[in-house]
Amino acid sequence: MKFDEVIGQKEAKERLLQLVREERLPHAMMFCGPTGSGKLALAVAFASYLLGDDNAMVKKLEHPDLHFTYPTIKLPSMGAEHKPVSDDFAKQWHELLMQGPYFSIDQWLQAIGAENQQAIITAGESDDLVRKLSLKSSQGGYKVSIIWLPERMNLECANKLLKLIEEPPQQTVFILVCEEPDRLLETIRSRVQRIDIKKIDDEDVRQALIAQRGVSEEAALRIARLANGSWLKALEELQVGSENEQFLDLFIALMRLAYQRKVKDLRRWSETMAGFGREKQKRFLTFFLRMIRENFMYNFQAQELNYMTQQEEDFAKNFARFVNEANVLPIYDLANLAIRDIGQNANAKIVFFDFALKMIVLLIQK
Repeated sequence: MKFDEVIGQKEAKERLLQLVREERLPHAMMFCGPTGSGKLALAVAFASYLLGDDNAMVKKLEHPDLHFTYPTIKLPSMGAEHKPVSDDFAKQWHELLMQGPYFSIDQWLQAIGAENQQAIITAGESDDLVRKLSLKSSQGGYKVSIIWLPERMNLECANKLLKLIEEPPQQTVFILVCEEPDRLLETIRSRVQRIDIKKIDDEDVRQALIAQRGVSEEAALRIARLANGSWLKALEELQVGSENEQFLDLFIALMRLAYQRKVKDLRRWSETMAGFGREKQKRFLTFFLRMIRENFMYNFQAQELNYMTQQEEDFAKNFARFVNEANVLPIYDLANLAIRDIGQNANAKIVFFDFALKMIVLLIQK
């Protein structure tokens, strides 16, 4: 992967290249930033640059001097004494990475069939890394170790990695790709050079949507603003457009029925919601919260503060005035309470009917 395949992040790319040009490349770096900003993509591109991005093995991400570490789980087929390591899931990792280095921990967990398990980086992984990095470079150049989500290391692994960073093998570069640096040992944080990766500029997201996904100019502009600097969010918007349209219809129906105080129709609305699975119910409530936020901000008439599709904005033109300083926080509390209740397996029909009835009262507050 080359730098020009990384979406945006011009400033970060230039900083990394400058470190190499000025021969100030640290042996350990930590890329920090929000989900979807391209931290892993940038790490892979930089590793490819250091290893020679025209190399056929680098292009396939199969270079013997490029090592990946990532959270894993223990499969039922593994022995009782076995500590899972990245190599156990190398095939799934490579397949996901070759599809594009923009993915979330949830997508990774799905790829390895984690279900409800908590993925971590074990002490077995640090032992494996010590063994790999103790070998001489196969090409006589750098060895690069990319550690994705190091905050998921257990304590034993973190302490072993600390020792490895303190006494690094010759010509080894560590790149930690981190989203929650505060969860890392302070001693590790103090021994790496932190590079903060910002959200992707809307214009860069827009251009990538057009060039890579064939999205129209107007749709790309809307999605880029909704993505709010996350390429993952942009891709999500492309994939879940139909579900969001359904959610918008349900949101509009709820608000109109609540305003008109049509209790029988609201009961039918709650029955429709109860027919969805719990995960979809929670996704709707998350969508609901976003729509409340957007309609509240719409009242300020500041376009740069709003992130709505055209259909959402068309409804907001007349509805936004009903979301105001008097009711916005109680509405937020109501929706978050519903999310909690659904998560705790409460009766969905009761939860949503109660939710709908309380909206009648909240919409008339001024």
